[in-house]
Amino acid sequence: MSPGKVLQPVLKMKVDELFLCWLSQPATQMTLKDCLRRIKNEEKKEIGSGDSGNGKNERFTNKNSSSKQCIFGDTRLPLMSFSPPQVSNTLPLATPANPRNTSNVRATRGSSGNRVVQTKKEETLPPSLSQNIPTFYFPRGCPKEKVNIDAVIAKIERTFSEFPNERATLEDMGKVAKACECPLYWKGPLFYCAGGERTGYVSVHKFVAMWRKILQTCYDDAAKFVHLLMNPGCNYLVQEDFIPFLQDVVNSHPGLLFLKEASEFHSRYITTVIQRIFYTVNRSWSGKITCNELRKSNFLQNVALLEEEADINQLTDYFSYEHFYVIYCKFWELDTDHDLYIDRKDLARHNDHAISNRMIERIFSGAVTRGRKAQKDGKISYADFVWFLISEEDKKTPTSIEYWFRCMDLDGDGALSMYELEYFYEEQCQKLDNMAIEPLPFEDCLCQMLDLVKPQYEGKITLHDLKQCKLTNVFFDTFFNIEKYLDHEQKDQFSMLRDGEGESQEVSDWEKYAAEEYDILVAEEAASDQWNDGLIINIVLDAIFVKHCCLSCSALCSVLF
Repeated sequence: MSPGKVLQPVLKMKVDELFLCWLSQPATQMTLKDCLRRIKNEEKKEIGSGDSGNGKNERFTNKNSSSKQCIFGDTRLPLMSFSPPQVSNTLPLATPANPRNTSNVRATRGSSGNRVVQTKKEETLPPSLSQNIPTFYFPRGCPKEKVNIDAVIAKIERTFSEFPNERATLEDMGKVAKACECPLYWKGPLFYCAGGERTGYVSVHKFVAMWRKILQTCYDDAAKFVHLLMNPGCNYLVQEDFIPFLQDVVNSHPGLLFLKEASEFHSRYITTVIQRIFYTVNRSWSGKITCNELRKSNFLQNVALLEEEADINQLTDYFSYEHFYVIYCKFWELDTDHDLYIDRKDLARHNDHAISNRMIERIFSGAVTRGRKAQKDGKISYADFVWFLISEEDKKTPTSIEYWFRCMDLDGDGALSMYELEYFYEEQCQKLDNMAIEPLPFEDCLCQMLDLVKPQYEGKITLHDLKQCKLTNVFFDTFFNIEKYLDHEQKDQFSMLRDGEGESQEVSDWEKYAAEEYDILVAEEAASDQWNDGLIINIVLDAIFVKHCCLSCSALCSVLF
């Protein structure tokens, strides 16, 4: 499976979007109404026409010819550019053997055509009725009726009047953001979008022109945020667009003041947050966050919480420093040469070789990674490791289910076959044999997994089936994580079901893992510091003892000699 192919965006969303746009056009509405009206008139005409014995055949022929002419000739003509002769040639009408019947059919067809025209003239609707369907597609948000743009601009101008020469620096943009009725940490995007990065300040005229344009074209927070961060000519956000915004968060949030001096870790923290944003928000796996994806996520709510929450670690969805610390330490343990890239052997050492080699091969195959240069060299980057670790420790989220489904779907047909399940289970059996544990036969294991997932179609497991399952972590661990598989085997089945049905649990599996690992890392760091302090004390004591012995020897020698 080539990397470029598997990471293409889901086209169905775009097709649905274009279909809805086409359906909402007035010309389309008029065409559909005209088609339905013609079909309805033909049914009425069928009921009131023909009393002779041959009328039944005439009505049947008339109905087929007229309705098919309406459907193929009128409905598809503007879309497919079909010509009338081609349509008439493809109609499946039987040729009557009786010439008199043929003439009757032709007469009926001609007369019915006249009646259709007459009926259409009588029931012609005014053009205004075709425009009654309200607009329902708002890519930049639904326009608000009561928005006084001039009042907002006046408030902004009063705020700028407080600054020297009516120019605002990045430190002043917090007040400007409040005047714009935006969250505090929109100040960075507002500053950079108005051109403040080039001059170091933003003038009132330039900012007002920029914000007025946004208010006139963007009608909700998602559209405004995308407009502030995106590159000119784009309507989406890529990973690089978040860097200035997150750098401002690092520089100004009170919960990250300790990180301000350690500039070498700024890029690591920002990379981690960006990957977590795309992991959660970019549901299409396209590498481009659209307004619709941002609107459906909780990211902007978390950005607003940055102002209210002084402890950055409480924002566990994206910004937690403790989570970054855990991820980076885990990667640092595997990255022996510290070049921020790891190969297959490095990743195999994760969690004491718990992940099967066949699954590691799939991870490096490009099924779930984006860096083509790293793939060519047989390595994955730190950004890819962020996705791997979160997916490994929490296999119940939609993104993690898609992550492991992509890895297990060897042929890329959108379903897991029994062959693919057996392929991964074989290595699990080999590991169990090496541990002197008798493995469960594949047939029995397969029955258990099918009972667990309850697939909709026999003989294959789809992504939809796994997303409906409450115990996807048990399913995936059975096929490529030997340590967690053994843990599941030792647990009570009813307790696992009870844990899986706990939909309202406030703490996710990832948050539990990150909290436990952070406590372990802090304890190890404290023990290491204590050991180092003790070592230093011992060295000092030894030095004092040696010095004391030397002085004693010198005094003794002076007495004797």
